[in-house]
Amino acid sequence: MESVKLAVIYYSMTGINYQLAQWAAEAAKEAGAEVRLLKVHELAPESVINNNPQWKANVEATKNIQEAGSADLDWADAIIFSVPTRFGNIASQMKQFIDLQGGVWAQGKLTNKVVSAMSSAQNSHGGQEGTVRSLYTSMMHWGAIIVPPGYTDASIYKAGGNPYGTTVTQGQDGKMVEDVKDAVFHQAKRTVEVASWLKKGKE
Repeated sequence: MESVKLAVIYYSMTGINYQLAQWAAEAAKEAGAEVRLLKVHELAPESVINNNPQWKANVEATKNIQEAGSADLDWADAIIFSVPTRFGNIASQMKQFIDLQGGVWAQGKLTNKVVSAMSSAQNSHGGQEGTVRSLYTSMMHWGAIIVPPGYTDASIYKAGGNPYGTTVTQGQDGKMVEDVKDAVFHQAKRTVEVASWLKKGKE
């Protein structure tokens, strides 16, 4: 059987969601998937970015990461999104990317994509769950097949116990508070596994 094609699509201001996306891509490759690690287009003005050293450094560090487009969604069997919380919702950069997919959606090219999501916020009750569930609402409109981690592995409890998707708190030092790497690996491998079942069935 042909390998599962996975697009890991993220937005990251200071690097947290970039790291989550990198872990997801690494885990998916271990699971035998063909992976594209992609970022969405930055909307913030350069003047704002340049006033935040961590943001500016992350933009520079990821300048060679390809931006996601509709063709990547068409190509993918499965998609993992990673996006920070903005007032309990997804960041506008990711929202715009999703909003621009009306063309491929209308052609039925987003139907039955296997989808999972991750998020972050600056405090432990900052809207991470709401962000993941908000993204899943859009995926329902796509006719996607949502694959949450649930409580299917001990790593989820270690990461804080979010059944919707791996989420993490960014501490005052800019680093992750919870230990979520294993949970990200489990979620990514679970997404690939479910996509492989569907791919095998369709073939």
